[in-house]
Amino acid sequence: MKAVVVEQFGGPEAMQLADRPEPVAGPGEVVVDVEFAGINFMDTGMRTNSMGNFQAPLVPGAEGAGRVRSLGPGVTEFSEGDRAAWAFVFGSYAERIVAATDTLVPVPEDISSDIAAAVMMQGLTAHHFTQEVAPLPAGTTALVHAAAGGVGQLVVQMLKERGVRVIGLVSRPEKKQAATDAGADHVLVTRDGDFVQDVLDLTDAHGVDAVFDNSDEHVFPATLKVLARSATVCWYGPLMGTGPVLPLAAIPRSARISYGVFMDHIATREHLLAHSNDLFNRIRTGTLSITTPQRYALADAAQAHRDIESRATTGKLLIDMSL
Repeated sequence: MKAVVVEQFGGPEAMQLADRPEPVAGPGEVVVDVEFAGINFMDTGMRTNSMGNFQAPLVPGAEGAGRVRSLGPGVTEFSEGDRAAWAFVFGSYAERIVAATDTLVPVPEDISSDIAAAVMMQGLTAHHFTQEVAPLPAGTTALVHAAAGGVGQLVVQMLKERGVRVIGLVSRPEKKQAATDAGADHVLVTRDGDFVQDVLDLTDAHGVDAVFDNSDEHVFPATLKVLARSATVCWYGPLMGTGPVLPLAAIPRSARISYGVFMDHIATREHLLAHSNDLFNRIRTGTLSITTPQRYALADAAQAHRDIESRATTGKLLIDMSL
């Protein structure tokens, strides 16, 4: 089978299309024909080993959707031909993968595979933040960094469903429309934390009740300056620069800071199924809209990484195995 392989850590050019052995399912596992693989900033961290916890050679990717091809011993939860989606199944930039059944989510027939792949990693993250960490009531105000990005657009939509006023931040003027279409009430074009006065002006100096923040150590101090009393910061940006370091005494106005580690907010299979089923239901009923993902062939994974690292993209990027 074909897969994207990183033999040595480095830039996008480190990813090369190669032949790999056919995977074989062990006990409690299935082989899945990958239809779509999600492209995430985490994948660029795998490629560069920026977090220091990977070993080369490796196949990047951890998200996707496809059809079950074969079953390992003892598998009863899935049958051959069933559609499934996943997050945190490593090696997803490949035509086929092996996955433990407890990492897979059944995909309903009325949810397409590209949408299922697009919503797993980013959708589960956005859902956890908006429904568990910072379930803001109607009438409150939130600030959403990268509001035109994959997570950002989903966070905006989920906040608006709750009746929250949303201030979105984007890095380029051409991204404003995507954030507006997602439902943001105000969209600010900003770089390097120059949004503080604008946000305070929009909130009559009160500040915001929550911030959904993927910024690095250079921008994070600006986030702290726009917090209302007892506000919540949902931070999820370690692969987009160096994370902020601050003493506890520097946290202002009795604010709370949450760091979104995926394995913590999706701690059990019950969590995985509950969150993903609610996401699918929101898509089904039209309360959550997934913009048409940008698609790449498996052989073009390097270009996909160049594009996502350029910060010029909006919404979700996918590898489409049919291309």
